[in-house]
Amino acid sequence: MELMQRDSSPNPCVLRLIDANLDRAREGLRVVEDWCRFGLEREDLVISLKDWRQRLGRLHHRPYKEARSTSTDRGTGLEHPAQLDRSSPDQVVAANCGRVQEALRVIEEFARPIDASLAKEASAIRYGLYDLEVTCLQATTGHRRRNRLEDCNLCLITAPGANLTSKLEAALCSGIAMVQYRSKDGSDQQNFKEATDVQAQCRKRGALFIINDRVDFALALDADGVHLGQDDLSTAVARQLLGPEKLIGRSTHSLEEVEQAQGEGCDYLGIGPVFPTAVKADRAAVGPELVKQAELLSRIPMFAIGGISSSNIHEVIATGCRRVAVIGAVMSAQDPKTAGLELMRSLTRQTLNS
Repeated sequence: MELMQRDSSPNPCVLRLIDANLDRAREGLRVVEDWCRFGLEREDLVISLKDWRQRLGRLHHRPYKEARSTSTDRGTGLEHPAQLDRSSPDQVVAANCGRVQEALRVIEEFARPIDASLAKEASAIRYGLYDLEVTCLQATTGHRRRNRLEDCNLCLITAPGANLTSKLEAALCSGIAMVQYRSKDGSDQQNFKEATDVQAQCRKRGALFIINDRVDFALALDADGVHLGQDDLSTAVARQLLGPEKLIGRSTHSLEEVEQAQGEGCDYLGIGPVFPTAVKADRAAVGPELVKQAELLSRIPMFAIGGISSSNIHEVIATGCRRVAVIGAVMSAQDPKTAGLELMRSLTRQTLNS
């Protein structure tokens, strides 16, 4: 490598500065790369990040390293309180992407007169990282949602009626981790306002917020996902609209539909109705035996649904299913919190014993 400067030999301070920022950029890229590799399992992102890191490594020439002087660097060991606030992977990713982008900008400015190839590479990688950061953060949000879904045992589906907000508030105190807003009647304006109130309750308690059927509502409210019936939008179209980080669930009523939903890339499914229910009065109950077969077939989280209550949940648990979705068992209960706790205890015991 031949370093060139218009007026004289390269300033040692500039060489040290470039060396330090090359280190920062490469280290930051490695942090994001490892999250994409081990956390997200996104080979496409890993390939890009590794390529950028190695391209910078090839341009991290000996004169830069020889100018290094850690012992006299007054910034060595300095920390900022903001570093202690990185408690989640997306915060770590965002911080390190910012670190890389800043380091690359410094390299561009100072390397331009003496190392045009490095300056050009730093610029190209910086602009590429702007887009990759968005993709990575979206994937990280989706990863967190799917982890929460995996841990969810009880999904509460709302029912229209008076005192929805107060009933939901009480129910969420039981530890319910997922709520699906469902309303087949009323005006869009009324339902949207109601869904907004439900979302606020879910955010307050950290529960996943899912919209039944209405992809437009899910988009407008930035919901965690949407639940679709067999006659609703295709999974492919819903995914195109919602993006890869949102959850998509599908109602199923047979083993064939279970297999199809998995093949389409759904994140979870509902199987039922297990028992007769007024919500689906026109559909025959599939019974616990189908739930057992579907549980063996399913490779994604599956919620048994339909007529499930504290009096018959043991029949569902006996199939090996550890997730249920309910409406009336909680929404029609005199004490929604106690009803939710009773169901949660039954499901938790089954999970601990499995």
